[in-house]
Amino acid sequence: MTRTAKSVRRAARELALNLLFQADVARLTLDEAIAAARENAKVPIEALETGIEYASGAWEAARDSDALVNRLAPEWTVERQSSVDRNVLRLAIYELRSRPEVPAAIIINEAVDLAKTYGSEESGKFVNGVLSAAARMIRDGEEENT
Repeated sequence: MTRTAKSVRRAARELALNLLFQADVARLTLDEAIAAARENAKVPIEALETGIEYASGAWEAARDSDALVNRLAPEWTVERQSSVDRNVLRLAIYELRSRPEVPAAIIINEAVDLAKTYGSEESGKFVNGVLSAAARMIRDGEEENT
């Protein structure tokens, strides 16, 4: 992947997290958040479209992603998590499920970076632990058996 493609994908993930956060916390509909992003986003068009695709997919799959997270971290259910952690996990789990061509390590690393940047001091460790277990289940086909 070229440096440009890598930076586009990173910008797309940041935009997707922003859209998910707005839909989750600001009580905008995802469509309203997307419309605002289309008007105001200062990212390349590829990042905008990919970010919208990621956010839409993650939002649509949120219930399934949340159920998986609740199984993997029963002491920190999605209701107890910060909105940043919850939406970083939703985004990364969506990507693990829908983008098999992207190595799990890259998805996890990017999610940890987002969590460290926008979350709390402990967010990176928490996200890394949950996603490492989720990646094994999703990518190794164990998810259906739990």
